[in-house]
Amino acid sequence: MDSLTQIVLGAAMGEAVLGKKIGNRAILWGAVAGTIPDLDVFVRFFTDPITATEMHRGFSHSLLFCIIASPVFAWLTLKIHNRRDATFRDWTFLFFLALVTHPLLDMHTTWGTQFFWPFEVKIAYKNIFVVDPLYTIPFLICMVAVMFHRRINPRRSVINYAGIILSTSYMILTFVFKWIGIQAFEKNLHDQKIDYVEIDTKPTPFNSLLWNAQIETKKGYKFAYYSILDSKSEIEFSHEFPKNHHLLKKIKDDKQISQILKIADGWYTLEEEGKDLIFTDLRFGQFGTDINNSPFLWKYRIKVPNKGEARVIRMEPKMENVGEVFDDLWKRMKGN
Repeated sequence: MDSLTQIVLGAAMGEAVLGKKIGNRAILWGAVAGTIPDLDVFVRFFTDPITATEMHRGFSHSLLFCIIASPVFAWLTLKIHNRRDATFRDWTFLFFLALVTHPLLDMHTTWGTQFFWPFEVKIAYKNIFVVDPLYTIPFLICMVAVMFHRRINPRRSVINYAGIILSTSYMILTFVFKWIGIQAFEKNLHDQKIDYVEIDTKPTPFNSLLWNAQIETKKGYKFAYYSILDSKSEIEFSHEFPKNHHLLKKIKDDKQISQILKIADGWYTLEEEGKDLIFTDLRFGQFGTDINNSPFLWKYRIKVPNKGEARVIRMEPKMENVGEVFDDLWKRMKGN
């Protein structure tokens, strides 16, 4: 999820482990540890954009990294705080808990994590948007309140665990909403006699009430929205966007093509534009609620040469009329 949320979660883990012993320093180091896995974004300064995208949420978000890094950071912290109020074991546990909860939280987003790296399986539950104020704000309020209590005050621990319980309870609720959404989509697909291969659902920005569905058919994809607050049971599905996967037949083994295929995880379409191909990664959805016309956010331009390997260029998303788009999103969230 977003950096602020990861900082708050890491801080809460630090407080839970060492708050009674070292007070706000536990919050500080927990917050620092909570941001460390996302430092993999700096890979883009040392490699090409496609490889950097492929590597995101890989090794740094793995259980192996948490196990290796925890004692290293514990040793470094002991060098800074050369006191006996917290042991090497205490610091190792703090860093492990703050580090491991980061990828565990990211598993719930659309992108997911390679928690069991070096195995390439990416875990993505897709039950919460990468920024969700209802998850973060109550948690943040509790964390700030904790900092204004002395470390020996029993209320400090109570408030910290209240924040953890509140955020976890909301996370569980998003699973309930996702299940309700899936049931509604599947019922409408059946009622409207739409044959499909697979359905994938995810929440829309900043909320867990409005859900987007991507439906794979034999030849293409359809899209739809459903709000938990909808009063009408009938769901409108988009027209079918053709897959055109055959357009990659001759170049699918090229390095960068293999990379974007891995990133898209099977959810993509292709279009011809002159001599180029436009590769659309569907997992990040459309910018807007117009399921037939809203632009897709994540696209690549593929330059297909006469000789040599194809070259892939990330295209900047078309994000026009942002205020109007989010106004439409808010209206749709409140029900059809």
